[in-house]
Amino acid sequence: MSRSASGLGAAFAEASLLARARRRLLGDGLARACAAVLALVALACLVGPSLTGHPYDRLYYDYPGTPPSLALYPKPEAVRPALDRLAFRMRVRAEDVAVTGATIRLTLSADRPVDPRVLTFFSRSDVFGDARTVARSQDGRRLTVEAPLRALRFLAGTDALGRDLLTRTLVAGRLSLALGLMATAVALGIGVAYGALAGTLGGRVDAAMMRLVDILYSLPFVFFVIMLVVFFGRSVALIFVAVGAVEWLDMARIVRAEAQAIRRRDYVRAAEALGLSTAAILRRHVVPNLLGPVIAFAALMVPRVILLESFLSFLGLGVQEPATSWGVLIADGARSLESAPWMLIVPASFLVATLLALTLLGERLRDALDVRA
Repeated sequence: MSRSASGLGAAFAEASLLARARRRLLGDGLARACAAVLALVALACLVGPSLTGHPYDRLYYDYPGTPPSLALYPKPEAVRPALDRLAFRMRVRAEDVAVTGATIRLTLSADRPVDPRVLTFFSRSDVFGDARTVARSQDGRRLTVEAPLRALRFLAGTDALGRDLLTRTLVAGRLSLALGLMATAVALGIGVAYGALAGTLGGRVDAAMMRLVDILYSLPFVFFVIMLVVFFGRSVALIFVAVGAVEWLDMARIVRAEAQAIRRRDYVRAAEALGLSTAAILRRHVVPNLLGPVIAFAALMVPRVILLESFLSFLGLGVQEPATSWGVLIADGARSLESAPWMLIVPASFLVATLLALTLLGERLRDALDVRA
């Protein structure tokens, strides 16, 4: 009977804590704003690349380093230079050029008959569409053609290779957010189990387990990542392993300290006197009472993992082409800061907004789950 009452009491306390935390968060304007920002960033990264109209790996050779703009490209003054470049590759001369709306009409002339197959150069261009022959001279040296102008819009500009920066930033956000959540989940699972077990068992077992944590803490993280890169090469899985192998250490220490404090509580001593096993005490009393600190620290760990991945990618130890992340884009933007500042501003804005929202939400979550409040 007493065991049943103890279990019901623990479940009621846990439910009450979650209910109070939910009410506090819903009544906190800053917490709601942070949650809205995170939801918008996640939604944009999830569905945004399919709405921009640009593949993330498409190179627009006619638009390298294009600044952000709401206007459509090509601009009127850029049509003739693009046409001259195209005519040079086709080894013809562009004459009688006339632009009407979204269509260009011109005459291609050469010293020898113009091969109609050269019109395929138009379809390969980023400025013009498929061309069609309107008229042809008898000797074949003059060819009148029409071609549509490709209407393109680069809201965040393009990078040095001509790739749409907004699309690449949203695709990079998928990887950064997924890595942050996955590494946090792994650190949460390992750290909670390890720390709770060490804090509950105590004695020599606790001392041995925490000495292992101290040894892992002493390893230089960047040197550890470099060694992994040397032996296994650079990949997303490698970053996940490297980050997950380090981030659970903080969680284990926090959980162990909380578990030691909970272990001295009267209801835990009563459970031990009633003959409950260590696994049952961990499941019924220790882990439920660790819910507040664990959830709060997990919310604060996500931005740490994202920032750590960005740091590794900035150093060239992280994600490699064709995959991308916010750290990779920021590293590219830093190298082009003077000539193309938007290449740094756009991905850095997404990263800063995400990290700030996660940090503030984590602090609010920690306050809401504080059992002493």
